[in-house]
Amino acid sequence: MTYDYDLFVIGAGSGGVRAARLSANLGLKVAIAEEDRPGGTCVLRGCVPKKFMVYASEVPEQLKYARGFGWDIGDATFDWNAFKAANEKELTRLSQAYAGNLTRNGVEIIAAHAAFKDPHTLTLTPSDGSAPYEVTAKTILIAVGGWPFLPRHIEGVQEYAISSNEVFNLAEMPKSVIIVGGGYISVEFAGVLNGLGVDVTLVYRGEQILRGFDDEVRDHLAMEMQARGIKILTRADPVKLEKTPDGIRVHLNTDIDLMADQVLYASGRKPKTEGLNVEAAGCEIELHGAIKVDDYSRTCVDHIWAVGDVTNRMNLTPVAILEAVAFVETAFKNNPTTYDYENIPTAVFSQPQIGTVGLTEQQAIEAGIKFDVYTTRFRAMKTTFVGGETRVLMKLIVEQGSDVVLGCHMVGADSAEIIQMAGIAVKARLTKAQWDATCAVHPTAAEEFVTLKDKRV
Repeated sequence: MTYDYDLFVIGAGSGGVRAARLSANLGLKVAIAEEDRPGGTCVLRGCVPKKFMVYASEVPEQLKYARGFGWDIGDATFDWNAFKAANEKELTRLSQAYAGNLTRNGVEIIAAHAAFKDPHTLTLTPSDGSAPYEVTAKTILIAVGGWPFLPRHIEGVQEYAISSNEVFNLAEMPKSVIIVGGGYISVEFAGVLNGLGVDVTLVYRGEQILRGFDDEVRDHLAMEMQARGIKILTRADPVKLEKTPDGIRVHLNTDIDLMADQVLYASGRKPKTEGLNVEAAGCEIELHGAIKVDDYSRTCVDHIWAVGDVTNRMNLTPVAILEAVAFVETAFKNNPTTYDYENIPTAVFSQPQIGTVGLTEQQAIEAGIKFDVYTTRFRAMKTTFVGGETRVLMKLIVEQGSDVVLGCHMVGADSAEIIQMAGIAVKARLTKAQWDATCAVHPTAAEEFVTLKDKRV
């Protein structure tokens, strides 16, 4: 049978774009459908604009530090509309760069929503409102990503709450906000909005924020967030939202009512499979709409594959890109390739930041591993100079016997940058002795990782 395309990619986020470009370089006829604009969550609604907001929100603390270092700084004000305009300009540039890379590599970009009609046929509904049409493809890759969701069972949430998607385009910066959720999106926006002068209350139904991270890291970050004026309510869950003349009232299951100008729900994301009609293709759907795939990112239909957040494996942009590379190797280069999900470095752009790679202390216990913990807390040079109180936490999990460093965790400025390099050492299974034999770069916070001597008793 003859098909319109050798490969059709649904979704022009990081994973889809990488797969399309690499496949086209092999001489395949490739198209990619995107109903928004190229870039996906990371570029348009996630990592990139969030990082710009992080930068903006850190300026007040930098100004405070500047005064401590002798600079005469006058009063500074933040212009939200000016920031939004600059942010949109940069996102447009990045999206156009994505599109340019695709075009230069011979990928056809189709501005349309794609849905399955059958295993080889897709119905495309153009974004410009023109008539839908059909295309066929020999191989299809699903890379539509994930999407934030607002719970429907809580009265008032659909009407009065916003998701992380809307934060970047608020008409005006609120004076107060209630953030619902305890994951990385929640704590990141709590820090951002707090830094921009918003009164922030974080509400989370669990015992402590950032479930799945090392407990010591979680506790340390919560303490630092509260020291910055962020209110954290745990073991609390909204049961109703209502609009009042004074703002939005949030009724909690603890019989406490909260009031704020804005409510941000950041309690989770789901694979964006609604409207994709994958059932018509015969693909299996898992919990919360994730596409079920094997270790090679292949669905139960041999010629249909999926990468990135839509599979709900490890929802990180660099992982989606590496899954896409493995897909191309497997599907088109006769080189079956899987991606190794062990020891992936991650960062939370909270304030202060978190960097982590490898096992947490709790995971090591559950795995029955005998290990030692090396940890330190201190105030960085910059902090002590200006009389600040923020403390850095650094922690290593070291297997007894082998001396291999199984986990590395940090809370503090530049943790994201530092953990990238530490990730190499953990991935390579270097021993604590090898870390110790590495010459320190002085004076830095990072040098503590190669000078930790005392085990925690």
